[in-house]
Amino acid sequence: MNPKIQVALWIAHPVLQLSVAGVMFYRKLHKVFPVFFAYILSQILMFAVSFPMLQLGYTQYFFYVYWTCAAISLAVGFKVIHEIFLDIFRPYHTLKDLGSVLFKWAALVMLLVAGVVAAATPAAEQGSLIQGVVAVQRCLRVIQCGLILFLLVFSKYLGVTWRQHSFGIALGFGSFAGVELTLLALYASNQLSQPVISLINMLAYNGAILIWLGYAWIKSPARDASASLLKSHRWEQGLTDLQHPVSSDSLIPLFEGMVDRAFSRTNGDSASDPAAAEESIAESVSSSRSSQRSPRK
Repeated sequence: MNPKIQVALWIAHPVLQLSVAGVMFYRKLHKVFPVFFAYILSQILMFAVSFPMLQLGYTQYFFYVYWTCAAISLAVGFKVIHEIFLDIFRPYHTLKDLGSVLFKWAALVMLLVAGVVAAATPAAEQGSLIQGVVAVQRCLRVIQCGLILFLLVFSKYLGVTWRQHSFGIALGFGSFAGVELTLLALYASNQLSQPVISLINMLAYNGAILIWLGYAWIKSPARDASASLLKSHRWEQGLTDLQHPVSSDSLIPLFEGMVDRAFSRTNGDSASDPAAAEESIAESVSSSRSSQRSPRK
């Protein structure tokens, strides 16, 4: 690949990212997605440190700086995915808590995979730490692809449209992750050379930044609250019932309170009409059972 083209594509990264950061700040989106905003700024800062170092010929220092920045990008990128999920499940508090727990386990599994790869890599190869970072990077790319697939399948159940900002952020990460994983598979089968892979990879990342820039400009519509989201509310209610089950012992004082109120309402009529008192008690007990069967809000 022509070195000038490579440098031009590399310089385009911070230029486009600075545009995304400016638009997000102008539209107050940095308050809605602070982690993604920090990710964009960190990428600009990393370029400001690594690019002059490479141009000045400090290749040895550039090697360590590059992989250190790659590790930081992975950590912030994983947190961005968590932020997207929190925004998607914002109306569903129980589902949001479940997603947070799943993300903690996913982070633990990624760290375990990195540790195993680092420990199993011979010292003569690229290096155990680098191999660990590469392993985590590939795991993260798979999660990013899974995120956009999840949104494409379950968007109608969650009230998320393709014009939502969270959908656009996921689309940018997912499209770039899909291209990178495809390039890795082609490179492993010796169907593409390293210069071609670098060119396509840079173009794909610039395309992802352009997606973020476009979504930062458009106005995100309100969440859909129609009847099509009843299934999501049933999921939310089901998880809530699992977390906070109603104890059978709590029915006893509830029935006692209903009976007491029935007697108090019929205190003046109980002497003259006992049947009315019994009917009032029966109605109170029936309403109590109905309230227990109805979903809690």
